[in-house]
Amino acid sequence: MQQDKYALKLYDFAYEAANTCVQCGYCLPACPTYESMGKESQSPRGRINLVKMAAEGKIDIQKDLAEPIDLCLGCRACEVACPVNVPYGEIYEAAKEVITMQQQDKELVKNSSGRVKMQNRVLNQLFPSNKRLRTLGNLTWIYQRIGMYRLVQKSKIINKISEPMGQFEKILPKLESPFERYKFGQVFPPKATKKMTVAFFPGCIMDAVMSRVNRLTIELLQCVGCEVVIPKQQNCCGALHTHQGFIKKATELAKANIEAFESSAAEYFVNNAGGCGAMLREYDKLFKNEPEWKERAKAFVNKTKDITEVLVELGPLPLKKEWNGIITYQDSCHLRNVQGVMNEPRYLLRSIPGATYVEMEESDRCCASGGIYNLLHFEESMKILDKKMEKAKHTNAKTIVTTNPGCLLQMRLGVERSNLQHEVEAVHIVEVLAETCGIN
Repeated sequence: MQQDKYALKLYDFAYEAANTCVQCGYCLPACPTYESMGKESQSPRGRINLVKMAAEGKIDIQKDLAEPIDLCLGCRACEVACPVNVPYGEIYEAAKEVITMQQQDKELVKNSSGRVKMQNRVLNQLFPSNKRLRTLGNLTWIYQRIGMYRLVQKSKIINKISEPMGQFEKILPKLESPFERYKFGQVFPPKATKKMTVAFFPGCIMDAVMSRVNRLTIELLQCVGCEVVIPKQQNCCGALHTHQGFIKKATELAKANIEAFESSAAEYFVNNAGGCGAMLREYDKLFKNEPEWKERAKAFVNKTKDITEVLVELGPLPLKKEWNGIITYQDSCHLRNVQGVMNEPRYLLRSIPGATYVEMEESDRCCASGGIYNLLHFEESMKILDKKMEKAKHTNAKTIVTTNPGCLLQMRLGVERSNLQHEVEAVHIVEVLAETCGIN
């Protein structure tokens, strides 16, 4: 087999990085899919070797590489474990890009399943539009408010269409009224002595169905002396697009966000979603061949902060109420492995009056949410989640805290699958902190 143009693109995009892997195997114990599937092709070093072989034209990109790459969670725990700092994320995303590029060019998507077509429409038409996402969120609020969900769940109509969607519909958090939503372009004054101006990134899923967490985030920032600006022209961060190989679309979204946040003149750009934050902190990697944008992206990256970092830096928070019971924490992979934020969430949770913090064994292991991985690969995702819930049970925690919307929904489903819904709750860290500060 000779190198075709797609193999050559893969060679240009990823071969040099792939060659830095010495195949030592230190990544194997860190990889959730290798542990659950037991195949070398589902390990980081196995996937890297397949990328090299595909780039050399020795194997077929679609037949031999696409599935192993698609089954990767992209948690990037392997990067932390790697003794020689192989940039697995760069290799993984390059492979995704070339696989998607070939599928689009050869019109494989036209002949693909309805699931793939729907996925592409959602990524390219729904997520880039704040207006459409908010409309979807508002319709979901009405659906919950009038009690339609009871009939839907009883009939199991969603399960008949999609078992994963049916499972996740049951554990959606109660949405806040659209009338309590913040507005894009709005500015919130500090509630204490002003320390700085920050620009807030609400995200897409967070904005659509978890706007309460975003509202509480804004109020917490106000409590520690922040003037909070919500840039008007911002949009989706592009993380889901990058993970599915739509790099061109992700780059368009990144440029729009950089421009929107630059105009805010804020000192920090704050987000509360580990996956979004990881994407925002790697914007500069999208502009290898655009020097001007690369410099602007670097400046953007340097100002990007997770909410927990800002609260620790500008705190302490005005904690007033006690939280009864044991709290444990499930790391967001992208917050921990990409952004390097590990201590701040734990520091904040340990500071809560009345609460007992217990560290979960293997809290750094992926919960298998993986963006939309749990929808595309439900059974594999559930194997990993069920094992995660066994670790959670051993803490005897009544509250499982997360820092990412996908992780939050995944852990809520884990609680449901473990029949613990009457004993344990999964919440975003912002919800815990806001309640102990007396913010509802």
